[in-house]
Amino acid sequence: MTSRSDDIRLGADIGGTFTDIALDVRGTMFSTKVLTNYAAPEQAILDGIDVVIRDAGISAAEIGIIIHGTTLATNALIERRGARTALVTTEGFRDVIEMRTENRFEQYDLNLQLPTPLIPREDRFTVKGRIGAEGQELQPLDEAALEEIADRIAAGNFGSVAIGFIHAYANPGHERRARDILARKLSIPISISAEVSPQMREFERFNTVCANAYVRPQMADYLARLQTRLKDMGADCPVFMIHSGGGLISVETASEFPVRLVESGPAGGAIFAADIARRFGLEKVVSYDMGGTTAKICLIEDYAPRTARTFEVARTYRFSKGSGMPISIPVIEMIEIGAGGGSIAWVDAMGRIQTGPESAGSEPGPACYGRGGKRPAITDADLVLGKLDPDNFAGGAIRLDTAASEQAILRDVGERLSLNAMATAFGICEVVDENMANAARVHAVENGKNISDNLMIAFGGAAPLHAARLCEKLGIDQCIVPRGAGVGSAIGFLKAPFGYEALASKLTRLSRFNAAEVNALLADLKASAEGFVRSGASGKIVCEITAFMRYAGQGWEIPVPLADEPFGDDAVVKLKDLFEKNYQRFFGRAIEGLDGLEIEIVTWSVKATDVRPAVARHELTMGKKTGKPATTREVFDPVSGRPRSYGIVERDTLCAGDRVAGPAVIVERETSTVVTTSFDAVIQSDGAILLIRKGSRA
Repeated sequence: MTSRSDDIRLGADIGGTFTDIALDVRGTMFSTKVLTNYAAPEQAILDGIDVVIRDAGISAAEIGIIIHGTTLATNALIERRGARTALVTTEGFRDVIEMRTENRFEQYDLNLQLPTPLIPREDRFTVKGRIGAEGQELQPLDEAALEEIADRIAAGNFGSVAIGFIHAYANPGHERRARDILARKLSIPISISAEVSPQMREFERFNTVCANAYVRPQMADYLARLQTRLKDMGADCPVFMIHSGGGLISVETASEFPVRLVESGPAGGAIFAADIARRFGLEKVVSYDMGGTTAKICLIEDYAPRTARTFEVARTYRFSKGSGMPISIPVIEMIEIGAGGGSIAWVDAMGRIQTGPESAGSEPGPACYGRGGKRPAITDADLVLGKLDPDNFAGGAIRLDTAASEQAILRDVGERLSLNAMATAFGICEVVDENMANAARVHAVENGKNISDNLMIAFGGAAPLHAARLCEKLGIDQCIVPRGAGVGSAIGFLKAPFGYEALASKLTRLSRFNAAEVNALLADLKASAEGFVRSGASGKIVCEITAFMRYAGQGWEIPVPLADEPFGDDAVVKLKDLFEKNYQRFFGRAIEGLDGLEIEIVTWSVKATDVRPAVARHELTMGKKTGKPATTREVFDPVSGRPRSYGIVERDTLCAGDRVAGPAVIVERETSTVVTTSFDAVIQSDGAILLIRKGSRA
């Protein structure tokens, strides 16, 4: 009987179009891409595992650990395909998730429509009982009313329950008691906001617990099914999930808190880029992840992606901030737009080419896939422009139909604009590239950064096709396309630490700071976070402590990193000094000269992670000139505005230090890197491709 090995690890990333598999066998990587199966998502993982274990010459039983990320929770929220969910909330707060914060995300739209709440009004139930802002009980919980609510839910064909009471973050007693009462009569999962998102601001907290309950039955069923089928194929090893904050958690935790899996796939990509940045000692990086459905852009500083405590899913109004569904959980901060290889191209009422956010996905896929898709996608435009080899797409697993792409592009876009297929395809790609460039600029500006100061790291199946052109638009001189770029997120899963962030809101003014109480709170948070990490890690664990602070009266707070040590008698002085220094870093200056202006702490955070081994460092090399490529192909050149002969080079034939002069296309199994006329490409010591703008100062 073959036993599993701890140094054989597998990452599996389910995307909207492709499911990516990366298998690390003692330092050697094997990977593949399989079209996502919407009806049975786990089937694509099993199919991909069959491919990589065959290539590696091992059995499924030898796999030591499987790390999984998925967009299933996100898609269920966006497409409203979750369970019928009941919300039980405090009397008087039934309509919080519908009223939202009353902010107008489009100030001048007189016909503005707010997004439809996840749970309709008739499925929201209220009960008397009140907890105060400091955690004191103001009114006892009406337990008799809860018994009646349980009967109504039991008779209503509900699949899940969310409980969200006012100020439950300060005292979860009422929520826990309500769960106990409902559980006596119900056999469906019950989520409480004090465990899902114990933070201030009831709209965000209520919406988050509703989202968790909404996707919980579906995700629990999927994860149980996945584990069963993995064992059936012989992969009887631990399975862990990557969460939105970039750490690993157990399947059991993920089944209970599936809202933590929203954005789990993109989080893996950011970790992948951060690992590359650390390898080359790059302190300012913008990661660019373009797959089949979306493009994700993330800023990475000091080898770590930026993080946040809340984000929005499914923005409904021109991607405007505030028009989506707020999810209040720790997350890697990035901007995501509907610009993937499967994004549909169309012409709007003003005769302008538009792309996305609708995607052809894997079913039916772009027109060139020959799987029933009739509408033109970005992949169709890339094929018509010559960026892709129709006979060698996905390692030859999918034969692309160029004629079908041309027909779709002309029918839906070209004929309406009186353009030929080539010009139309170029227009489509220019629009999607400009959309991505604008998203990157906005994301950088919102974070007070200049995008051109960064080196780009491009990965995902479609990103290397567009990266050089995107760099031209953004004024970025260097871009790294790592080895395994086509399955970058899946490889990122293998780099992720076991980690968990525990949060608790407790409004505390420095004038009333009680060190003993805060030390006890932080000890509880640390125990909780470390408990999650210990489910998969046995080595050393480090904790990062953060206080989210503000001046009293302000609406939002800033993160203030703290030392992992108990507070002493000098805590107030230290906290004030740290807050003012961080406030000055964020806003240029601290507020001075106002007598009595209080500083307060809103939320405490403890992030526990296991210690990862240090990565081997590499120096960027500028390389040397290579010979002329043996093969060429006509590829549309955006600089000259016409097709031009591009050299075609197999990535596996290149060695460290080799330099490929643009224009060229470097091809590999999961993607192709287009080296435009403005760039050269140099192979690095770890096999990565470095795109260097000609004439730039390296």
